[in-house]
Amino acid sequence: MVTSSIAGNAQNIINEVERVIVGKPDTVRKAVITLLCRGHLLIEDIPGVGKTTLAKSLAKAIGGEFRRIQFTPDLLPSDITGSSIFNQKQSEFEFRPGPIFGNVVLADEINRATPKTQSALLEAMEESQTTTDGETRALPKPFFVIATQNAVEMTGTYPLPEAQLDRFFARISLGYPDRESESNILSQQQVAHPLELVKNIIGLDALLEMQAAVRDVFVHESIRGYIVDVVRATRESNQFLVGASPRGSLHLMRAAQAAAAVNGMDFVRPDDVKEMAAPILAHRVMPRAEMRAKGQTPEDVINRTLESVPTPVPVG
Repeated sequence: MVTSSIAGNAQNIINEVERVIVGKPDTVRKAVITLLCRGHLLIEDIPGVGKTTLAKSLAKAIGGEFRRIQFTPDLLPSDITGSSIFNQKQSEFEFRPGPIFGNVVLADEINRATPKTQSALLEAMEESQTTTDGETRALPKPFFVIATQNAVEMTGTYPLPEAQLDRFFARISLGYPDRESESNILSQQQVAHPLELVKNIIGLDALLEMQAAVRDVFVHESIRGYIVDVVRATRESNQFLVGASPRGSLHLMRAAQAAAAVNGMDFVRPDDVKEMAAPILAHRVMPRAEMRAKGQTPEDVINRTLESVPTPVPVG
C-alpha cells in the first residue's frame, strides 16, 4: 500500500471522528497514528471531555467491534479476560470470553482498579493474547486498547505501575474545548448525538494492510540517530529521575513513520519525530519533585529537550 493511500484513508478516518470530537484535530490525529502503529493509547483527563466518545467513534469508523470495561475497585482479572463456566447440559467447562475480546477496547478509568486487575491487561497489550486456565487464546485483529485515566489527585485512584505505563504507546489529553467548539457541541447534540452519524470508512482488513505498510516508511540512519539522541537526553537530563526506556525509542520511531505516512510522505523527517516525541515519551519519564512543584509537566521538559538536541538535515 503506497503512502498516498495510507494518507487518504487515515485522513478520512480523522475527518469522520472529528464529526464527533469537535475542535481537537491534533488529538484525533495522534489517536489514529497510535492505531496505525498497532499501539495502545492512554488518555489522561478529567471526566466529561469526550474520552469514551473518541473510542466509540474510532471503532465505528474502522468497522471494529467496540467493547467497554468499566474499571472499579472490586473488578477482578477474570472479569476482563473471561472465565470457564461449567455447562451442566454438556457436563464440561466452556470458556466465556471477557470484554477484552474486541477490536477497540475501552478500559475506562483504569486507575480505579487495583494493581492486580490492572496487570491483567499487560499480556493482552503486549502479546495480543490472554491466558486463562492454562490456555492461551489470541485476541481479535486489529486489537486496540484505549485506556482512560483520572488525574491521580482524584479520590479512589491507584497509580499505574511503571511497567504498565511503558506498554502504552502514547499518552494524550483532550482538555477543555474552546468557546466556539463547546458552542458547536451544544448545537450538534441538541436533538441527537452525532455518534449515530459516524460511518464505517474502511474495513478491518484494509486497516491491517495500513498497519503493515506504515513499517515500510523509510527511516534514514541520521533520523534513527536523532531518535536515540532525543531519548538518551531524557536519561541524562537533571530534570528527570528516570528517563525513557529503549521501548520508548522504538515506539518513537514507529510513531514518526506513521506520522510521515499520514502526511503522504514515504520517509521520516525530523519534524515527524518532534511532533510525536511528547505523546510517546512523557509517560515513560519520572520528573523530579522540584519540576512538579514549579508546575512543569513532562511534556514541557521533553519539548525543551528537543531544542537541545541537534536536528539532522532532512534526507529523502
